[in-house]
Amino acid sequence: MKFFSYESKFSQLLLKLCYACYLNLLWFLCSIPIFTIGASTTALYYASLKIVRDEDNHVGALFFRSFRENFRQATVLWLILLGVGLFLGADGYIVYHLRQSSLGPAGVLWTLVLAVLIAAAVVYVIVLLYVFPLLASVSNTNTAMLKNAFLIGTHFLFATILVFAVHFAMFFVVVAWFTPLIVFGEGLCALVSAWLLNNILISVSGTPEDRAEEEAP
Repeated sequence: MKFFSYESKFSQLLLKLCYACYLNLLWFLCSIPIFTIGASTTALYYASLKIVRDEDNHVGALFFRSFRENFRQATVLWLILLGVGLFLGADGYIVYHLRQSSLGPAGVLWTLVLAVLIAAAVVYVIVLLYVFPLLASVSNTNTAMLKNAFLIGTHFLFATILVFAVHFAMFFVVVAWFTPLIVFGEGLCALVSAWLLNNILISVSGTPEDRAEEEAP
């Protein structure tokens, strides 16, 4: 029966999967107004990092604590990123079709513009992947958060690729292969990403013990 004991690796894996499902539900419900996605994602990563660090008592309480405390800054950052994302998406769509319908020098020009937009989109994705986990770990200004998210993402490029791959794989599997996996969705992505980024975030924010002292009332 040791295989099914609470301390066994199998039981701990099942517990983590249950946490992922629960956090995914909280994240989805709190993201419904759209403008709250930033606060919801920050709270999701805050709780996920606590789970990875075995500080996972009262996961729901941890989620809503972060949601309340980081709501204002996370919402501002999310609205900034949402606006930039819509701008890049619209520009990319227009430039792509202009390139398709242009020949000669004009076609070369639109190809160069499209290349610039693709490079900007890569920067955007890197910032998007890191800014909310970073906000869940440290306190800083909005400008510093965006800048540091990019710098950390490019410095730890292998981790960045892995985190992107986790999200892409979840999206692909849910859309093209096994839709019921959506019950884990972003909760599982955040949990795996938190495991991948834990040491990186500790290196930029201090040890978990230091964080606990800072967060103590």
